[in-house]
Amino acid sequence: MSERLEPGDVAPDFELSDADGATVSLTSLRGRRVILYFYPAALTPGCTKEAVDFQGSLPELEAAGVTVVGISPDEPRKLAKFREKEGLTFPLLSDPDAKVLQEYGAYGEKKLYGRVVVGVIRSTFLIDAEGRIEKAYYNVRATGHVDRLRRDLGLGS
Repeated sequence: MSERLEPGDVAPDFELSDADGATVSLTSLRGRRVILYFYPAALTPGCTKEAVDFQGSLPELEAAGVTVVGISPDEPRKLAKFREKEGLTFPLLSDPDAKVLQEYGAYGEKKLYGRVVVGVIRSTFLIDAEGRIEKAYYNVRATGHVDRLRRDLGLGS
């Protein structure tokens, strides 16, 4: 478990495999703003809702110069199935050992159905073109989160 990131912090760099096994790094996205979102598990109702919402807003986000990237502990094969089933066109990255999740403070104790468990803390980060955290959202809800991000980016509701 790690400390939470704050606006102004340097976003931890990473190299992770995408759904096709290709390596993606944060450095390779430098020069564009990035929405980096962490979710617990592909093909589950909440994570599907969040991913579909990002996909629906993707044209507007991309027009505003923002790249969307999702990260979960799922293996690339499961991410590929998720991508195909939901028609997702943005990168889904695999962090099976939760190393990157921990670096972003998106892994640790959380409440689930009234019990304390250790796992992925649904979190989203807006990273500027130079690789610094602009906004950090922890413990977000899958429903309505993308609309909030769009409002915060000045893109409407």
